[in-house]
Amino acid sequence: MTPFRRDARRIAKLRLPSLFMFTFTAPTEHETDRLGAALAAALVPGTVVALIGPLGAGKTRLVQAVAAAVGVPREAVTSPTFVLVNEYLGGQLPIYHFDTYRLKEDDEFLNLGPDEYFDSQGITFVEWADRVANLLPSDRIEIEIETTNQTERQFTIRGTSPRTEEIANRIASVL
Repeated sequence: MTPFRRDARRIAKLRLPSLFMFTFTAPTEHETDRLGAALAAALVPGTVVALIGPLGAGKTRLVQAVAAAVGVPREAVTSPTFVLVNEYLGGQLPIYHFDTYRLKEDDEFLNLGPDEYFDSQGITFVEWADRVANLLPSDRIEIEIETTNQTERQFTIRGTSPRTEEIANRIASVL
């Protein structure tokens, strides 16, 4: 079985138009690195990436793979669970990494100044994005991560606008 399965079905989400999506299966961390490299090549400054998945699914691991692909040492990328946001500025473009797991109220997220990051020349990743979905830009990439076994992950990637749908198509085309 190949690690990539293109799903040409259109999906409908509440408040979102029907959009392209695809699923990438990563049986190993090497395949997660491949996905990270594809994301790094396709994402443009100002893109927000919403990461959704259970504890231990690999949200931070995927951010590490993207960061490594843009020149940030993988070991520099850590989960921002307790600091809430990390900035990685040593690569080809800035990466901003939020973790909303511990936030209880929308104001806690808004107090972090996410709009400044969203409007920047970097890429912004938001872990546990489903907790703050109403506060994220409607123009974003969504990545849902499922753990299918101890080492395998399934990534469902979709754009939520025509611009990010094109980015999702570019990611799919290089995998």
